[in-house]
Amino acid sequence: MNVKERLEAEVKKLEQELKVDLPRELQRAAAHGDLRENGEYQAARERQSYVQAQLGALHQRLAALSLINFELLPRDRAAYGSVLDVLDIDKDIEVTYRLVMPEEADVANGLISTVSPLGKGFMGKQAGDEVDVQTPQGVRHFEILKLKTIHDINEELASA
Repeated sequence: MNVKERLEAEVKKLEQELKVDLPRELQRAAAHGDLRENGEYQAARERQSYVQAQLGALHQRLAALSLINFELLPRDRAAYGSVLDVLDIDKDIEVTYRLVMPEEADVANGLISTVSPLGKGFMGKQAGDEVDVQTPQGVRHFEILKLKTIHDINEELASA
């Protein structure tokens, strides 16, 4: 499931909660009497506000995703969707990273956000480039050993 599908699934789930589940909960809580001292009612109202805010943020993220024109992503430099084999010069180990959207980030599995310090450092770089990245733990030094752009990956999948 890609990012857009996951976001759309989350929107659907939250809309169900907002339009069906929470109104039912509010109605049930309101039946208990005085709303000023009704903790169940207040909790449901707070959840309703939270869900509305979450939905707004998700709709905004989906709109931003729809603006990405994959044809404009570079074919020879690191960008969204690229897979990079890098040498962590400081630790003398090879690591593979994939540049992803913030919602997909999972550093433990090599998925780094394009807006993270590492992601920003790798964006626009090519195989052979050395990259110094300022992280909260200090400057880290990398060499990009191999780069596969999203175009390379899609071509590999199409020919498989």
